[in-house]
Amino acid sequence: MISYDSLTLKAFTEENRTFLEEARIQKIQQPSRKELILTIRNNSLTKKLYININPQSAHVCFMSKENEAKRHITIPQKPPMFCMLLRKYIENAKICRVNQPPYERILEFYIETFNELSEKIYLCFAIEIMGKHSNIVLYNYDTNIIIGCAHNVGAEKSREREMAGTLPYVYPPKQFKSDILTYSGEVDYSNLSENFYWFSHFFAEQCRNQPLEKLKDFVNLKTISPVISADYSEYSLFYELLRGGVKQNSVNDMIDNYYAFHICEEKLSSLKGNYIAETRKKIKKIQNSLSKMEQQAQNGASYDKFRLYGDLIMANLYNNKDFSSKITVFDYENNKEITLKLDATKTLKENANIFYKKYNKNKTSKLKLDELGAELKLKAEYFEQILYSLEKAETLDDLYEILPELEEKSQNNKSTNKPASPLEMEIDGYKIYIGKNNRQNDFIVSKLGKDDDLWFHTKDCAGSHVLLRGINPPDDVILKCCKLAKQYSSASSSSKVGVIYTKHKYLRKPPKSNPGYVTYKNEKEIIVD
Repeated sequence: MISYDSLTLKAFTEENRTFLEEARIQKIQQPSRKELILTIRNNSLTKKLYININPQSAHVCFMSKENEAKRHITIPQKPPMFCMLLRKYIENAKICRVNQPPYERILEFYIETFNELSEKIYLCFAIEIMGKHSNIVLYNYDTNIIIGCAHNVGAEKSREREMAGTLPYVYPPKQFKSDILTYSGEVDYSNLSENFYWFSHFFAEQCRNQPLEKLKDFVNLKTISPVISADYSEYSLFYELLRGGVKQNSVNDMIDNYYAFHICEEKLSSLKGNYIAETRKKIKKIQNSLSKMEQQAQNGASYDKFRLYGDLIMANLYNNKDFSSKITVFDYENNKEITLKLDATKTLKENANIFYKKYNKNKTSKLKLDELGAELKLKAEYFEQILYSLEKAETLDDLYEILPELEEKSQNNKSTNKPASPLEMEIDGYKIYIGKNNRQNDFIVSKLGKDDDLWFHTKDCAGSHVLLRGINPPDDVILKCCKLAKQYSSASSSSKVGVIYTKHKYLRKPPKSNPGYVTYKNEKEIIVD
């Protein structure tokens, strides 16, 4: 992601100066520690100024509704302390002047407001877009004392510039560079960003081999034509430096579109990775439990021998003495004599009852283990299906639709929100529906499907439910649906996969079962190669 440089800030400031000056700050919201939204109104027009001081995506712009949705902004019910402080001092206040200190990545709003005594005071709201040092600071313009900032900077973090309430506000240390507008010598393109103001590393690379006069025109924002590359990997204020890109209507649109795309991608990648790791951890935990249970079941698998020992003792009561330490009997099942160890303090009948109790205990334990094992296997299959859905999620909306399923308390609860529409396509005049997650699979089975529609799913692996709407579809359409079921499954890269299909009327959803789970009968199977 390209860093927001001083020239981009200069272009944004000049473009929006007319709207910002004499405007009023109507509303202040802080979605997170590193985000702030100011609702600003001027000349019967209201805009949302989005400020982001995250080191990777620090920028400021007016946010469109479309890009606000892309950023997936959530406003907390309880505002953070810094938000409350800003509301106290600058909400409903007027912006008198907008300024960018020379060569700096700082946007200053000089604000006219009133204190508790109804006296007019002037404050400065400074937005510092400086990578890992980005910050938002409110200070008194007359006294130069900081009122508050988004995050404090102590002496242990910076010996030159501490930032906290009651401390004086100072600008960052000056860089020793030259202004290219007053320069007339040879240009060293390899060190353009180190020698001159306004040139970030990336912008300097874009300007390589451009003549000096052209570089001066760029700094003066002549022939400005904002553009973003087709793959959103870079942007430029000047189309001639990024030919083949998509032209933007304004500098603000360029900033808003570029950073909204990358914030959305970053959130998707981060959340997707975290939830995939969490789901895999749950699957591993279930598999470990199943392994232990199988070992325990194997250890208790020979519980029938205890019943046999009890029967043999009871059959030989007449010719053996009580209170013996052992007994030799003929095992009629295995056709041999065996010697059983006994408790010498108990009678033969009491020893037989001990063996019967061991038999009943082991038998009950085995039944319970089998029952619990079956439940855990269903749970593992369910999380495998969630894992598949997470891996296939392409947008944040797809991801957010899956997340409630990761909370075990809500797995068997019906969500009040209607799931997003499943993928819909048409093959040879027949409508096909494909679920992208368990809730959509549930929706296909319970709401969309009709009795004679055909339902498809890969055998013994996670995948999407595919529904073919229509009566008596031809074999080639059925085969295409089988291929779709393979394509939208965790076995999509396998050479051969079995796909089962049956009529919708033969599906059944057991009560209180997990979303997307069904049983079926009268199914047929096709091997998709």
